[in-house]
Amino acid sequence: MKSILYSLMFLILSSTAISACAQNGKPSPATTTTGKVGNATITINYGAPSVKGRKIWGELVPYGKVWRTGANDATTFKIDQDVLIEGKSLPKGEYALFTIPEAKEWTIIFSKNAKQWGAYSYKQEDDALRVNVKPTASSSFTETLKFDVTGGKVLLKWENTEVGFKVN
Repeated sequence: MKSILYSLMFLILSSTAISACAQNGKPSPATTTTGKVGNATITINYGAPSVKGRKIWGELVPYGKVWRTGANDATTFKIDQDVLIEGKSLPKGEYALFTIPEAKEWTIIFSKNAKQWGAYSYKQEDDALRVNVKPTASSSFTETLKFDVTGGKVLLKWENTEVGFKVN
């Protein structure tokens, strides 16, 4: 009787664990976006969180604080040639891409310390470049954070907001 009970408990626990693993996957899966601006190739690696009914700007992502601009590891921005970001020089290389969101203006930060978890190790003295851009309301809702490289611009879309910066 005990062995049947133990076997039954083992089967229930095993099926629960397998089911949980299958459903969970990664809530913010690692995603890569690649595109070209002129002859330069841009590769952005980021964790892609979803809205899931939450208020994003000003709550989940607080205003006025450095954000990793994605989930999990800091988002990385890699370019294979020197470029201009919003008219300012950024040498080729790999950078952590951070932002400081605000309701009316965002600061885009390219940090020389590309390999870090979140923004916990962020230091302003590691900045290679900072530029300010204006967010806009998007024409449609975007459930999962997305980056696009198109038309000489890098565009972040999430919830009801789009933030872009020019690359030359």
